[in-house]
Amino acid sequence: MIKKISMLVASLMLGAVPLLAAASTAEAQLRHFIENVTSASGQFQQHTVAVQGRGKPAQTGDFSFQRPGKFRWMVQKPFEQFIVSDGRQVMQYDPDLAQVTQRSVDQSIGASPAAILFGSGSLDESFQLSALADRDGLAWLRATPRGADAGFKYVDMAFDNNLPARLELLDAFGQTTVIELGKVSVNPTLPASEFRFVAPAGVDVVKLQ
Repeated sequence: MIKKISMLVASLMLGAVPLLAAASTAEAQLRHFIENVTSASGQFQQHTVAVQGRGKPAQTGDFSFQRPGKFRWMVQKPFEQFIVSDGRQVMQYDPDLAQVTQRSVDQSIGASPAAILFGSGSLDESFQLSALADRDGLAWLRATPRGADAGFKYVDMAFDNNLPARLELLDAFGQTTVIELGKVSVNPTLPASEFRFVAPAGVDVVKLQ
């Protein structure tokens, strides 16, 4: 899983005009999103809450995705980090480390929140969905991975007007990663170059099997 969707989402998408009348449950809104949204772009804010309290400073940036499996997750603050998938390979670039890490999409996404939001596989084969009580004016559900090697315990997802607005992911170490999504454009036409990444000259490229 890619640094918790620093994908996350993955996956990962909100505030846009609904494509159809809003569904009543979070699960119905998730399925509507998967069936009707083939591409999107927007902004995100992400922070981690450790067992003992708030962790590192919040990250902010832009994202875009196009099914199946293409996405771009660009952390701009406090430190730059790029995660780009062309549908086959995922490239993660850390300018401060002068290093690019390359993985296959299947290896990187697997059963992750990114698979829910950006992928094209079977939702029900990879996750067990359960309803949660509404909170903060949003409809919530919990997606629990069916496999034991997902790298996280579950992700709670909040929906508004058929689009995901917030993700709260609990990892195996008891840390919760919160991702809020906003200013989303639904089904834009995105150029192929959006999902290409060429490593800068002099940067180490590490290929992981």
